[in-house]
Parts: sequence; structure tokens; C-alpha cells
Amino acid sequence: MRIALGLLAGLLSLAVPAAPASPYASLDRTVWPEQLDSPVLFDVASRAEILSFARALHDSEQLDEPALAARLGLRQINLQKVRAVRARLWLRLWENYQQAHLSCEQDASFCYPLHSMAELRAQAADFASDVGEFYRGWVEPSYRFHQRYLDEQLRKAALLGQTSSEVERLSASERAGDELNDRVFLLTFVGGPGPVGGSTDGLTDYLRRQQVQGTFFVLGNRLQQRRAATSVAALRTLYARQCVGIQGWEYRSHAQWQGWQDSLRRSQARVQADLPAHYVPLFRPPYGQRRSDGEGFMLSQGLQVSLWDIDAQDDGPLDSEASAQRVLTLMLLWRKGVLQFHDTLPKAQPAVQWLLEHTAQSGLGWEDCQGYGAQGR
Repeated sequence: MRIALGLLAGLLSLAVPAAPASPYASLDRTVWPEQLDSPVLFDVASRAEILSFARALHDSEQLDEPALAARLGLRQINLQKVRAVRARLWLRLWENYQQAHLSCEQDASFCYPLHSMAELRAQAADFASDVGEFYRGWVEPSYRFHQRYLDEQLRKAALLGQTSSEVERLSASERAGDELNDRVFLLTFVGGPGPVGGSTDGLTDYLRRQQVQGTFFVLGNRLQQRRAATSVAALRTLYARQCVGIQGWEYRSHAQWQGWQDSLRRSQARVQADLPAHYVPLFRPPYGQRRSDGEGFMLSQGLQVSLWDIDAQDDGPLDSEASAQRVLTLMLLWRKGVLQFHDTLPKAQPAVQWLLEHTAQSGLGWEDCQGYGAQGR
């Protein structure tokens, strides 16, 4: 049955024109020949994406510094940081593969007897030749996705030292999602709230109907505008059964902004005054950029930096389904983490809906936002 389905998928793929190139990576999940309708099948797909990304990571290490800089579109790169980020990626791949391997007795697809990081690296180097006909149509689209996604991460790594980002913690108190349990994810949204009756309203209403929680990182000036246009009571209704963190007073980098401390104070005071039952003491830095010497101030305000490791890229050219497919592929790869969407954009709600529908039977958990916000206090 799997062989027949694989041949059919391969024939159908020949009739579909190639999608136009996009600066952001996404993977059409229809190239994967199985539904993720059980925890075991989630693990099968997870093992496959882990090995596909490992292949891309291994291949990138064969480039010398000038070739890597050219590939990333940079004149110079911070090679030390690139190597450190690569090492962290390998470690997490190894840990994730071990988790995904636990269900191999129920389905042996992509179950290799790997006992060390060195064996994972060796398997990654030769992975494409050993996937079998049933999954053949998935191999190269997945590899291209992971190459482009890896380039996103390595480009940020190459700029560390000049520009901070979510790919590196600046202190042990910062959180990025890898501290969650296996198969557990936190939904987060940034840039809001939007105008009255807009995307934020539809999204929070949808989440309540699905009995799912999200953490909304709001901008102080936009929250103040919503309050002026409606009321405090309306704000509390908007975020009912959800959590609210802060993203500063304005959506701008807090790394070089002289007023960054005032930005945090003002937005924190606004949320605590208007939404005390929804407030969680978390700061999501716009663009992932923050100061390396800011930990003392954050502690004095009772705040933690909350980063993310699965970016929907819904503020770019990806449509809602492509954005959701990107997220699902990264959920298979990382197996846990913090998802980031933009609640002010109309793409967010249909993307989240697609995601919930396509993972409903996968055995995943959604982190309680209040519990996550209370950790580390």
C-alpha cells in the first residue's frame, strides 16, 4: 500500500508546476505521503525531518569560510558564532532523534541504530540514498527546505556580535522553548493588539472556542490605543483566557534604543494596570534584538526574556497555509518549542486553524500560558 501511494504521489508531483522561489523556507506537506494521525506517525515524520536537516547541516560544514559567507550573502561572518550555533543544532538533533526513536517498535521507518553523535553525522551524510521508494518524492523538497531554513539560522549566527537575535541566549535566564517537555509547544503572538474588530479579535475568539491558550506579546502604544477606542473591560474580554506579555512600547529594536528601559517600564505598567489577570512577566524583544547588559534591569522589573525557536514568518510573503506548513515541519524537527505568529495579520488565524487540524491526532500538547509565564519567578 505504501509503495502504491508513493508511486501515485510521484506521478502527481510531475503535473504540479514548481512553486516560485521565496526568501522564506516553507515545505508543502503534501509531499509527505502519510497523515500525522497518530503519535507514532508523528514520530516517523519527525525522524525523517531530523535526518533531512542533519544532512543539510552536515553539507554546510563542508564549505570554507568564503564559500559560506557568499552563500549567506555576507561579506564577513562571525565563524566562531556559526560553529557554536552548529554545535547546539547537532546536540538538539541528537536529543530529538533519541526521543523520536522511542516508537520504533511500532513503526521502523527511519529507525537507524545510532548510538552516538558521530553515527548521526555519518547517517546524515548518506541519508538521501536510503529512504526507500515510498518517501522518494519527499526527499529533495525537504532537503531544499532545510537548506534554506538552515541558511536563515546561520545568517543570524554569522551576524552575532553585531546584531543579537533569537538564535543565541545572552544569559541563562533567557528562555527559548527548548526547556519544554517533548511534544509540548507554546503558542505566542506578537505586534498587537490590532484595530477593533480586526485580526486579534478573530484570533482570540477562535482560540477560546478551541480551548487553546496563547501568549500575546503586546506593544504598549497599541494597547493604549485600543483602550482609548473601547474600554478596559473590552480589553479584558479581548484577552479572556489568554496571557499577555510585553514587547515594549513600540515595535523597534531594544538593542540600541536609549529609551529601552522606559519602553519596558511603560508597557509593563500599562499591561499590569489594564490586564492584571492576564499579565505574565515575559518580554519578547522585537526582531530578537536586546542588550547584552540588560539582565540586571530585567531582573529588577521581574521580567524574563522570552525568545522563540519556531517562526511562522507570517509577516513575509508566505500565505497562511505555507506559513502553517513551515511551522508544522519545524515542529517535527524540534519536537517542542515556542511558536511565533503575528496576531495583527489576517494570516495568523487560518494558519493556526490549519495547524491545529493537522496535528489534532498527533499526540501533541499545548503549554499552559500562565504556567509557562510563572516559571523562573
